[in-house]
Amino acid sequence: MYATHRRYEGIDQSRIDELSRKVNDSLIPKLSKLPGFMGYFLMEAGEGVVRSTTFFDTSTQADESTRVAAEWLQEEKLEKLVPNAPKITVRKVIAHETKAPVLV
Repeated sequence: MYATHRRYEGIDQSRIDELSRKVNDSLIPKLSKLPGFMGYFLMEAGEGVVRSTTFFDTSTQADESTRVAAEWLQEEKLEKLVPNAPKITVRKVIAHETKAPVLV
């Protein structure tokens, strides 16, 4: 499994809810259709920083998610909300555990 970490700086804090909504409505569905998709998280890091982490089976698949995310930013015209290119790292996950959701 590989994780792609993206760090976005210069985010307008007053528009975090808008970003979150757009990510949930259109980015996550796009990413989840990619081969090898295992998960996505978007985290508010404070001081105008937002981080995302995606998980894929292979590094090639993880790299493809970066292309899709960049395309999505342009399609959604989010240049003012996300003014700077992200700092991106892709790394092999060497330990993990997930818990299945409990259905009530």
